[in-house]
Amino acid sequence: MERRTLIQAPRELHTPRLRLVWPVPEVAAPFAESLNASLPALRFIHWGQHAVDRAWAERFCEGGRALVNEGDCLIFHALRRDDGAHVGRIDLHSFDFHTPRAEIGYVGDVRQSGQGLMREAVRAVMDLGFSLGLVRIEAISEVDNTRALHFAEHALGMVREGRLHHRERDAQGRLCDQWMFAALAPVPSSAPQGAAASA
Repeated sequence: MERRTLIQAPRELHTPRLRLVWPVPEVAAPFAESLNASLPALRFIHWGQHAVDRAWAERFCEGGRALVNEGDCLIFHALRRDDGAHVGRIDLHSFDFHTPRAEIGYVGDVRQSGQGLMREAVRAVMDLGFSLGLVRIEAISEVDNTRALHFAEHALGMVREGRLHHRERDAQGRLCDQWMFAALAPVPSSAPQGAAASA
């Protein structure tokens, strides 16, 4: 897998209920509104600590487009196909092109919870990552971020691999422990029974 793989990757995905688009200017306003409505649930997100306005969201999206164009990450905003409501933001980042692996991040609108929409969106981005050649996708969440932990393990079916002690500083600047989750690329159905990927 190479950086140009990301540069050439699709900028839009479709699922039965959602349209996922990269951070085009048109998503800035609904993204800002979604973040502001979800603030109480964003205390683990460094850039989700304060109310934002459209200008901030436009700059944030502009920065995201630059990262995608440079092949540093993939970013999608999930929008409902029926009414265009902003469901969440999903990104694949921290790529190791040699393995190849990446980390996935996601922030959902709390008003859309309980409908399986974020699961649908994140699974679509994970499927894209695997189709581009990733063999491993990781999700890393603070140990007390119970919503994210439950989502990774139960909604996405990722495996909890271990606790990372003092890995980062949290949004309040304190050292924190995190759980590592991972999903591995599906084994092709044509592979012989019992075959496994080499380490």
